[in-house]
Amino acid sequence: MGRRKRGRSVHGILLLDKPPGMTSNGALQKVKRLFDAQKAGHTGSLDPLATGMLPLCFGEATKVCNYLLDSDKCYVVRARFGERTDTADADGTVTETAKAKVSERSLQKACKKFLGDIQQIPPMYSALKKDGQRLHELARQGIEVEREPRSVFIESFELLELTENNGLPEATFRVVCTKGTYIRSLVEDLAAELKTLAHVVMLRREWVDPYADAEMITLEALESLAEEGFEGLQATLTTAESALSGLPVVELRADLAGFIKMGNPVFESGVPADSPVRMREVLEDGQKRFIGMGELNADGMLAPKRLIRCD
Repeated sequence: MGRRKRGRSVHGILLLDKPPGMTSNGALQKVKRLFDAQKAGHTGSLDPLATGMLPLCFGEATKVCNYLLDSDKCYVVRARFGERTDTADADGTVTETAKAKVSERSLQKACKKFLGDIQQIPPMYSALKKDGQRLHELARQGIEVEREPRSVFIESFELLELTENNGLPEATFRVVCTKGTYIRSLVEDLAAELKTLAHVVMLRREWVDPYADAEMITLEALESLAEEGFEGLQATLTTAESALSGLPVVELRADLAGFIKMGNPVFESGVPADSPVRMREVLEDGQKRFIGMGELNADGMLAPKRLIRCD
């Protein structure tokens, strides 16, 4: 007899506005306790210094985490020029200084050089692993290892403001980029292009695709709702299907949906061959229920790829 899981069976996605000074996992564990949820995961780490959108997936919605990990993101970042830190952000120690003469024109010109496909070397202070150890753990021991460059795509890199703080220029940018982009590395590489140094002093993730227009909720608001009861918390969740809004939809009769839910492929017309699809079961009353993701197999049949069971 299997062990009974502790906590509530909670399903859905929460768009948390992560506070500064907290790790992504720390934020996840705190929210998980508020919901008393059996299962939860986050979809891509934010640095402790960073704030903004951190989608948290509960229960069956954890099956769509990879789709959010792979999606585009938008950040607003403020960089201070003339100083380098060991962590590439304001949480670290200044290790080097340099003259920093930058202008709006020079910044805008330099930003254009980073548009499109670029190669990035991940920072040592990151969660990536080398021979089973996190890079940031090695960095704290004073160990620096070689890192392979990674390909990322910068869709836009826009200068929003140029100011001065304690005699050093500070510039604010908005960046839209693909998964795996390190904004701290982007800021350091931008500074190198301008023959100076820089580090991140503020970083906020404005959105994760497909939630560009969605509202986030703060940890403080969640704590207040938790005091009033579970219903208020439940109302903050959006569906697992919301993470897949870019995928085509295939609607299935109840009999075909029954085969799919048992793991069997079915013949269904109109299924695109070049994309996974969202599968919906059409119920007797005409309502439609999301049952998971599917794709065409080698025989031209619609086969289940990931089933979602939230009943």
